Amino acid sequence: MRVQMNEQQLLTAFDDALKFGHIYAVFQPKMNHTTGRMIGAEALMRWADPQNGMQYPSDFIPVLEKNDLVYRADLGVFEQTCKFQKKCLDEKVNTVPISVNMSRYDIYQKNYIEEIEKIRKKYDVPVKYIHIEVTETSAVGGMELLKSVLDELHSLGYTVEMDDFGSGYSSLNVLKDLEVDMIKLDMRFLSGNIGGRGGTIISSVVHMAKWLNTPVIAEGVETVEQADYMKSIGCRYIQGYLYSKPLNPEDFRKKLEILEHEPVAPPMDLISTMNARKFWDPDSIETLIFNNFVGGAAIFTYQNDKLEVIRVNKKYVNEICANMSEHEILAADPWAGIDDENRKIYEDALKKASETGEEVKCEIWRNVNSKTCGTDRICVRSFIRMIGRTEIQQLFYAMVQNITVEKQRYDEIYNSERRFRFASEQINVYAWEYTISTKEMRPCFRCMRDLHLPPLLENYPEPAFEMGIFPPDYADMYRDWHKQLEQGVEYLEAIIPLTADRIPFHVRYTLEKDENGRPLKAYGSAALVVDDIK
Repeated sequence: MRVQMNEQQLLTAFDDALKFGHIYAVFQPKMNHTTGRMIGAEALMRWADPQNGMQYPSDFIPVLEKNDLVYRADLGVFEQTCKFQKKCLDEKVNTVPISVNMSRYDIYQKNYIEEIEKIRKKYDVPVKYIHIEVTETSAVGGMELLKSVLDELHSLGYTVEMDDFGSGYSSLNVLKDLEVDMIKLDMRFLSGNIGGRGGTIISSVVHMAKWLNTPVIAEGVETVEQADYMKSIGCRYIQGYLYSKPLNPEDFRKKLEILEHEPVAPPMDLISTMNARKFWDPDSIETLIFNNFVGGAAIFTYQNDKLEVIRVNKKYVNEICANMSEHEILAADPWAGIDDENRKIYEDALKKASETGEEVKCEIWRNVNSKTCGTDRICVRSFIRMIGRTEIQQLFYAMVQNITVEKQRYDEIYNSERRFRFASEQINVYAWEYTISTKEMRPCFRCMRDLHLPPLLENYPEPAFEMGIFPPDYADMYRDWHKQLEQGVEYLEAIIPLTADRIPFHVRYTLEKDENGRPLKAYGSAALVVDDIK
């Protein structure tokens, strides 16, 4: 049974609470909502009194702050976090960076950084596994002090995250004056409503951070719709009950052993009314339709000849951008790959849509870059409508179709030098993408055309042997390659005779890893060997 303790009871119990672990750390995962992989966690303070039960942080933390004790509690959480990380590292658990809060009361303690460094070195935890979170409000009344603290933390190699961004009254000044490595956007500061003006504000924050090359984590995400919305505007990192509540060390360790995670919160129920002003509300029918029922669609702004995509749905990705993620699309220059002639066609369509208020159709050719297939030239048909404007900027909605097949077949497929490490002028090249955790292979257009492969092969590489693409005498070697990729080998190559005709190809694999260095995908290619093999 829980009984709320008063201030005097908390103060009396404080020393024993620290000594006997009644004040302890729990860990809440931070997730990449695009890949389902854990990228980190936050250490949070809890207090379980033996007689009075759990005490809420909102009850005991103000008491500790008032009585100048919170820094001791924070040091206790920091030590428990280091102890946990050390245990994981010693036992070869795939650990992730854990961020520990540093309050403004800690900042006022002149030796606080010295103390946390003593603790980290005591447990011999590499600094990359401990991040420091500071709150935006810590800068109020002490910008120079906070700046010097951040400089010292950076000099020691710590990654610094700004927590509760948007809760202060001077967010832009804080970002201007403080060099932080990551921004945590607490969605609760908008009272749980990110529709309408709120959605515009959140989208602006994410795009502002993108311009600063600063990643954003959305904190307090509780539904699939909220997470999908944040991903669609360029914020793929989330923290909240959607994936996990804060966990005790034992349960968190079990979660670390899971490579890819699924959301635990159910998606929203379909609602029956529609309001055209709710594109920014993740709980609205408009967002549901945008994400699931219309074709490829995008929302973008146009200002002074500059185009910026601020939201896309999954079908847009599938229709136009091959293997690019939403994050990559939003980070890219929309004009890239569009020549002057086709750009003029598109801008004329935007002008007409703005002037008439009607839907305008246009068709343009553009180049798109795919991790698997290199650079392709495609023809895109767009149906454009203006849905908002200010004095200096216009907001457009576009539905798109890839009509390349209607116009002409692919002219050629080039392979990226970064991905495949061979000259792009080679014509007889096949390429594919292999997802390590699921053993799924997605072939390029040429593979499907010449080798009659389906768009997806499961339990790869076994289908390659069954179809006769890789000969039986190379099966064991090729299987071993995939085991090496699972173990993190970054590059493999060999000359292998392929198909029933045993034509020699130079086969290569290049590995891509996730944020924590674990194998994610491998990009394979097979280039025809022109010279005879001696």
